[in-house]
Amino acid sequence: MRIFEFINNKGTFISRNAFKIKTLYFPLCNENIMCSITPYLQGDIKSDQHTFLLPPVSRIDLLTSSVSRNFWVYIEEKKQAWSVTGVSKYLWHVNQDSFLLTAGLLWHKIERENRKLGLKAEILSFVPSSGEPVEINKVSITNISLMPLSIIFTSAIPLYCRSADNIRDHRHVTSLLNRITRDKRGIIVNPTLLFDERGHRPNRNIYFVFGWDENLSYPEYIYPTQEIFCGEGDLEAPQVILENILPQYSKNIQGKEAIGALRFSKKRLLPQQVYSYYFVLGIVNDKEDLNKIFKKFKKKNKINNSFEETKQYWLSLANSFSLDTHDSDFDNWFLWVNIQPNLRRIYGCSFLPDFDYGKGGRGWRDLWQDCLALLLKEPENLRKTLVNNFSGVRIDGSNATIISKKELEFISDRNRINRVWMDHGIWPFLTLMLYLNETGDFDILFERISYFRDHQIFRAQKIDYSFGPEGGYFLKTVRGKIYKGTILEHILVQLLVQFFNVGPHNFIRLESADWNDGLDLAPQFGESVTFSSMYAGCLKNLAEILKKVKRKRVSLLKEIKLLFKKIDYNDIKKKQRLILKYFENVKGKVSGEFFSLNTESLIENLEKKYFWLAEHIRKNAWLKEGFFNGYYDETKRRLEGKKRNIVRMMLASQVFPILSGVAENWQIEKIIQSVKKYLWDIKLKGVHLNTNFGEQQLNLGRAFSFNYGDKENGAFFNHMVIMYSYALYKRGFVKEAWQILESVYRMALASSAKIYPCLPEYFDLEGEGKYLYLTGSASWFVLTLITEVFGIKGLFGDLVIEPKLLGSQFKNEEITLKRKFAKRDFEIQFLCRTKRDSPLIITKASLDYKSIKFNPQRILLLRQKILELSPSKTHLIEITLG
Repeated sequence: MRIFEFINNKGTFISRNAFKIKTLYFPLCNENIMCSITPYLQGDIKSDQHTFLLPPVSRIDLLTSSVSRNFWVYIEEKKQAWSVTGVSKYLWHVNQDSFLLTAGLLWHKIERENRKLGLKAEILSFVPSSGEPVEINKVSITNISLMPLSIIFTSAIPLYCRSADNIRDHRHVTSLLNRITRDKRGIIVNPTLLFDERGHRPNRNIYFVFGWDENLSYPEYIYPTQEIFCGEGDLEAPQVILENILPQYSKNIQGKEAIGALRFSKKRLLPQQVYSYYFVLGIVNDKEDLNKIFKKFKKKNKINNSFEETKQYWLSLANSFSLDTHDSDFDNWFLWVNIQPNLRRIYGCSFLPDFDYGKGGRGWRDLWQDCLALLLKEPENLRKTLVNNFSGVRIDGSNATIISKKELEFISDRNRINRVWMDHGIWPFLTLMLYLNETGDFDILFERISYFRDHQIFRAQKIDYSFGPEGGYFLKTVRGKIYKGTILEHILVQLLVQFFNVGPHNFIRLESADWNDGLDLAPQFGESVTFSSMYAGCLKNLAEILKKVKRKRVSLLKEIKLLFKKIDYNDIKKKQRLILKYFENVKGKVSGEFFSLNTESLIENLEKKYFWLAEHIRKNAWLKEGFFNGYYDETKRRLEGKKRNIVRMMLASQVFPILSGVAENWQIEKIIQSVKKYLWDIKLKGVHLNTNFGEQQLNLGRAFSFNYGDKENGAFFNHMVIMYSYALYKRGFVKEAWQILESVYRMALASSAKIYPCLPEYFDLEGEGKYLYLTGSASWFVLTLITEVFGIKGLFGDLVIEPKLLGSQFKNEEITLKRKFAKRDFEIQFLCRTKRDSPLIITKASLDYKSIKFNPQRILLLRQKILELSPSKTHLIEITLG
């Protein structure tokens, strides 16, 4: 049995066993603060890599650390102490506790009850959606005994108050910077410096823990440091709690590790009486903000109102499609998946316990893919974001790898490594293509924006030591002006450069890696057939888009003309010389001059490149085993196929030829058979990322050095599994596509997953979910479900409904969802009485109870007609399937 069960249709769930899995964690956040919290109230609180209120935690810390947002009750009549979170060495107390976790979008509540001690505790935690950089905890203590009890309540929240870098680097030295203030409301820590041996800076961050009770009484005593609080004990058995010792204020408290240990005056609780304490934990930059925050939340009705607003805010985001399949588990689970792109936008990929890498910021590939799901909700609101993000492209076709939250601010690499990922050129185009389909806004193609410029040139193969950041990270002309080209030009640069950037077998070079970050040891001669397929597909799709553009000519940077030169595409040396010449021409500054190109000629050039590359892949990458080879390593050897009686097959190598249109239908049929034979797990009923190669591949990448079944070496890697389903839907293999997509959902809800409702990055060989919440697979699941399964999508601004449903997917005779399109609200009802396990066709359709035209596969509603509909009502589309 899985560890949770849903209790309503709002994504709320309960768990009586979550405390048994100490590595479980839950996100709480807004735009200004990011938190993780566990059933033991472990986890951390931070605003960025260098600003942690609580100590940074990785997954293993949840098992080994005693740091938590702990709360203690000392019972005077019994001379005993009770940790209401269960973080205590007194296991006989903890083992007597009954436990219940209740959580929703995005709030977290635990209840512990100890009948022998006669107490029950309820701790509600949330981060206000209104944006204040705080986490709020409400702790309610109930006397469940038959006798009055006198309790002394004390919080015990160890504070860290500095950069994550210092967890191992100068941990003690940086504690000497702490300046601790005992405020009547709690504890304030204002370190003197931001410690950085490259250049120390004055600190502006103010860390605090404030607390008060329901009568607005402040703490009676404060234990300001961990040394004073623990005494001769530790965090799980603090001496001051166990022996009921008051703090000694004569001790020096500066330059110590701080703690939010706030002791309240004794409270006599009558039987069944409930008494509550409130705690606000946060990080600000101005002392005045402390007072503003306290003023906003000091009254319990204000905290209650904030809690209700927060619940409604996240529920409205999660319920953007109002999906009702009459399968309550699936509908509730989808609410959680639907907010995961929003969580990634806030956390990036660095700030939950599994994600103990990076230093914040939003990765290039991650950010573009997260936009996919967000574009289905309100594409018009993302236009500015898309335009800004394209400015991260370099003129050599590479790009900054980190996009800041600030406009036009980009970072070369989070770890200051000179490298490029060869797949990065496709994600901006795929995202823009969805935007164009949703809006029909072709004008965006001709917006003029800057290029990113830094020390890396020749796609990071060389360094420009003359570059300095003083003039900004912008490409400039020989006259010193910031150069701006159209977004169309940025796309062409990313696609055309890669067409010529080939290796020994005339496939695009792997460079530092592709989508699979673990293929990182073949920078010189490695090749990615996998993403050569996607670049081919992008060339074809861009040509199709340009056929819809009304402009007869386009204006492009003069240096780019070289990328249209007619040469023999089979001649590897000529292609390599051409691209090196282009890199030389654009290595520092550009002319700023333009040339005009006929749009029809541009389309013809793109199509020729597509046809050549697609045929090259079909002819040279298809294997007799019935699937594509996706890679060549640093020794120029083919990776996949049968070698020493072991079949080597990778899922990604099949997904992108299918999705791009490179694979022909007979090849797709063979691939489906091969996936079932080599990658399908009979026991767990899911698809592995690759077969077990049985040995390291040090001429290709680190991935094969991982334990088989984890991360990029054979895990059930949801991102690629879902893209496989999406690709099959795109190519019309509906039944097979649903089997794959459903497998992901089934694994997420299986008892073996041991996770809360969400879509994790992957499942391991035991079926356990790993790397929760912050995964690009969520966007692809939303995109696949809405645009392919239900088939509700844009087509150059028009609305298409092309359902790819099976009769077996109907739990009763109706599936309903809502979608906003062209700023109009629609409710789409699919009606079906058959349980036939095969693709259905449309037999009847109506809009607002009036019949509309359709063919058996799809309905087309022109944008012009949609804009004539009232923007103030929800329009009903009924579709009967049979």
